[in-house]
Amino acid sequence: MGKCMAVGVAAGLLGMVAGQAHAVPSSADRTFADKAAAAGMAEIQAAQLAQQRATSPQIKSFANRMVTDHTQANDQLQQIAQQENINLPEQPSPQDTADAQRLSSLNGTAFDQAYAQAQVRDHQQAVALFRQEASTGDDPALKSYAQKTLPILRQHLQLAQSLTASGR
Repeated sequence: MGKCMAVGVAAGLLGMVAGQAHAVPSSADRTFADKAAAAGMAEIQAAQLAQQRATSPQIKSFANRMVTDHTQANDQLQQIAQQENINLPEQPSPQDTADAQRLSSLNGTAFDQAYAQAQVRDHQQAVALFRQEASTGDDPALKSYAQKTLPILRQHLQLAQSLTASGR
């Protein structure tokens, strides 16, 4: 009877350890959350700059949508991160910061064109990042977040592509 109880306790402990291991987001999920948060902050900062500097009404309208959509997405990601005990970055990546500094040195149509081109590139990267998490993510909350956000990012990419195609 003691042997059966020991086996039962061991099985119970293994079940608890396995359950805890599954509850902790994988490094891939954490990397996704970090990249998504940093990119979202960068999108908002670039869009705020475009709201101030853009000359094209289409660019300004696009920038307004970027602020709204990415603020909402970042808020949702922050809520998930708190529930999952993930510490998100508080600033955009160094590369995004450098890109923003370069953008801030431009004015007029040069700014509009550079912003639109950067938005195409950034949203291509975001779509790839979110597509990966949506298909292979382990954490159910992050995977669902990626699946829900991906169509919006695809719309952003199409809008950005239309801005570059029209020369705005």
